[in-house]
Amino acid sequence: MNLIIVESPAKARTITNFLGKNYKVIASKGHIRDLPKSRFGITVDEETGEITPKYSVAKENAQTVKEIKDLAKKADTIYIATDEDREGEAIGWHIAHAIKKDPAELPRIVFHEITKSAIKAALEHARHIDMNMVNAQQTRRLLDRIVGYKLSPLLSSKIQKGLSAGRVQSSTLKLVVDREREIKAFVPQEYWSIDTLFKKDIEANLISFEGEKIEKLSIANKDEASKIEQSVKADSFTISNIETKNRKSKTPPPFMTSTLQQAASSKLGFTPKRTMMVAQALYEGVKTPDGTSGVITYMRTDSLNLAQEAVSMVRGVIENRFGAKYLPKEAKVYTKKAKGAQEAHEAIRPTMLSFTPEVAQKFLKADEIKLYRLIYERFMACQMNDAEFEQQSITFSGKNSEFRASGRKLTFDGFYALTGTEDKDKLLPQLKEGESAEIQSVKPTQHFTEPPSRYSEAALIKKLESEGVGRPSTYAPTIATLSGRTYVSIEKKQIIPTEMAFTVTETLEKNFANIVDINFTARMEEKLDQIAESGEDWEKLLSDFYVRFMKQIEEGKEKIISLKLAKPLGRSCPKCGEELLLRSGRFGNFVACSGFPKCKYTEQVDEEGNKVEKKEETSDEICDKCGKEMIVKTGRNGQFLACSGYPECKNTKSIQVEEKVSETPCPDCGGKLSLKNSRRGPFWGCENYPDCKFISKFEPTTIKCKEDGCNGVLAERTYRNKEVYECVKCKARTPKEEIEK
Repeated sequence: MNLIIVESPAKARTITNFLGKNYKVIASKGHIRDLPKSRFGITVDEETGEITPKYSVAKENAQTVKEIKDLAKKADTIYIATDEDREGEAIGWHIAHAIKKDPAELPRIVFHEITKSAIKAALEHARHIDMNMVNAQQTRRLLDRIVGYKLSPLLSSKIQKGLSAGRVQSSTLKLVVDREREIKAFVPQEYWSIDTLFKKDIEANLISFEGEKIEKLSIANKDEASKIEQSVKADSFTISNIETKNRKSKTPPPFMTSTLQQAASSKLGFTPKRTMMVAQALYEGVKTPDGTSGVITYMRTDSLNLAQEAVSMVRGVIENRFGAKYLPKEAKVYTKKAKGAQEAHEAIRPTMLSFTPEVAQKFLKADEIKLYRLIYERFMACQMNDAEFEQQSITFSGKNSEFRASGRKLTFDGFYALTGTEDKDKLLPQLKEGESAEIQSVKPTQHFTEPPSRYSEAALIKKLESEGVGRPSTYAPTIATLSGRTYVSIEKKQIIPTEMAFTVTETLEKNFANIVDINFTARMEEKLDQIAESGEDWEKLLSDFYVRFMKQIEEGKEKIISLKLAKPLGRSCPKCGEELLLRSGRFGNFVACSGFPKCKYTEQVDEEGNKVEKKEETSDEICDKCGKEMIVKTGRNGQFLACSGYPECKNTKSIQVEEKVSETPCPDCGGKLSLKNSRRGPFWGCENYPDCKFISKFEPTTIKCKEDGCNGVLAERTYRNKEVYECVKCKARTPKEEIEK
């Protein structure tokens, strides 16, 4: 028996379908050995500066390791078949150590696609684990751990509890903050245009006036615009030049990770995280007419290379479907000019051209078919002929001014025959040079320059890629981290930094300029590339960085002035008598005892800092012992009724939940939902329990949650005095007015 170790169970199932009984495929489920979660996990020799990681197997991975070990003992050959990037190489190395095998002795197989032919070819061309790639990943991992574990606590102690910093995260955040600074500092500039029509309905732009070239901002005010308007009206014009040129619209290159994320964002409205989740499923294996198979190549790539066999096949498909005139004489080759491209990899393309989007429609989920169609059509389009246009320009000349009208006509649709085009023909009438031209209308229009736009997720990824920051696997997680840490919010596809983002960035700029310097981060990426490609000394790189960085940390502890709010309120703690302080937290200001952590008394305050009094919830019940009103209290076993005459009367009663049946069916099985009670309070439960275990604190609706990867439904509720809809599964909240739009 031969053992193949991959990363994901889905991939394991797909590969199992391709191989016979002589092979057993098992998944590591990602990293099974890593730096510990609860401590630094790195030791530093004070004399030599040598850095040693202390890797360990997490408890949740112990069973997986045991299963792999047991199978490895019985196996004739153990193949490492983790993903083909640096991360996958390192995971394979860690797997070998975890199961007590020498990484250098285990055959390593890689494949760009999960198809039967690709797996068999990989088994025939096994290599060994590439330690340069492993060391590059180790270096990245240790750099990120050093920055995160040493800088985050400093920010928490100086600014606010719960803050974090990261090597790529913080420089990315500075890009967002810098853009917002530009927007805030922007001063609109007035300018005017002379909107002119020549007969009949020929739109023309003013290109010169009184011998001066006219550009966008040339006409600065109304007086200048009025002067030009009067001159144009009094002038007479002739057609001085007609020029016709042929232009081409070049085919787009095939997708790599960043461009796929950008296209999916602009055309499908997918977040980068959602795009990668769907692409992962398409790569690892989905149902096809021939069984389960991977239908796209590996989705984490920055290469534009294409396999010659795949290109030959798609050229045949293009000729059969569209005809020879749509096929270039030679196959098109694309190269990536950005820094650090891994050209040994392949671009993202379909693995089976017979699995067309039309066929795939019957097998794939809604998101999967959308993304697959995008990938399939881009791959075909990149090997088709360019689209061709006839571009025409007409120049209208007068005594004082000159105008130009432009038009174009599609003469050959090329790859547009597949993808379609949003550009419509703008045809100009048949005119002759020397003819007179009559003005139809002239209208001066006031404009103001616009501030730069905020980054969208797609635009930020494009910026990171152009700067050489991060790699295909890091774009989506970096943006997700910034959002999760409340440094940014994403509204209408725009990334908006919070006030805390400005505070943190300003602190880092003053004390850790290299960490937020995008050029420094990019140079570090280049050094990681050098380790992977030519075996540069990774341990020296780590040691040098650590020494300099820890010096900055120590200086920061002394120099950075604490921004934490700790304002005395002149009131004593009702629990211990110590003074109460107004403090700031991740979710706003609150009152806390100065005796913390011994005394954990807190008070909720409103936006103005005033104490929010908790209102007692009344009931219709009367105490049957003293006759006073019963009020609703919350204890460790949920809500209950207590006498308002406490402590004189200590009578209590359990709350009887009114029997209610929801009009909304159970979102999991379609059964009836009814209101039930428990020690944690009332909840909505399904009649089909225990076969269906759906429960919700709030009555669900039929509105679906739109969070990535969530299939829950929304429930209407009140949160912090605001009406919101909350997902019963992922707990994501959306303001009520946004849903009801």
